[in-house]
Amino acid sequence: MDHLQRVVTKLNKLLVQNSPKTFSSAWILKRAPGCYRFIRKHIRSEVGRIDWDRITCALEPKHQKLWTPLNKRKATPYSDRGEVRLILNKYRNKLYVFIAPADAIDLQIRDKIAVALVRVAQAGNLLAATEVVELVSYTIGGWLDNHRYISRWRGREDEIREQLEGCIRRYRYSGSFLRYVFRTLECAGRGIVSLHACSLDEPIATDVRERKIDKVIHDPETNEIASYKPRRVWSFESGSSARWQERSRR
Repeated sequence: MDHLQRVVTKLNKLLVQNSPKTFSSAWILKRAPGCYRFIRKHIRSEVGRIDWDRITCALEPKHQKLWTPLNKRKATPYSDRGEVRLILNKYRNKLYVFIAPADAIDLQIRDKIAVALVRVAQAGNLLAATEVVELVSYTIGGWLDNHRYISRWRGREDEIREQLEGCIRRYRYSGSFLRYVFRTLECAGRGIVSLHACSLDEPIATDVRERKIDKVIHDPETNEIASYKPRRVWSFESGSSARWQERSRR
């Protein structure tokens, strides 16, 4: 068992013993200072910060959702292409995973790239946020063709971007960032009215030869294009009975 695994094992035991509602880096420092010192020295991200995602991802699943980063003041926006480049260069030959992941390993790599960029974006790097949106948009493009509720987002690129930016801000504990985005779009997509598209070459009814295009008219006065429907009016003829008479109108 390597040192990292021993640290993870000890943290799992402490979490079981103490049963905290949440825990953070300060909680680890107080109850396992030796573990904290090892993490601070050896577990670093591509940009040099402590990689808490690497630690929390190794914990038991029931503990991962308890992780709560320390509250910080709103990050000051900045632009640093170098930070983004450090992450992308590490996975330069694997960026295809956002378009066509081949297996479960590719899905894991996809999340590693996304989470690394998200953490830098949460620190205030605007270029990292832009990179996340661009890469994840390729994945969403595939979802639009294969998932019922997410397909309702088709043609709503600006709204998709707003949802992605919100996910970047809100993403908290370790796990799959792409799964988090998927669930967000799926849930929000349930409230989008799906418009049924139809062809004007379709027949008006199964037993009628007329096509829908035959019922489309142009009003020269208003320059409007619309379909017209028959209007029913009462017609009283000889005798005391009344019958329906179909009269077309524009």
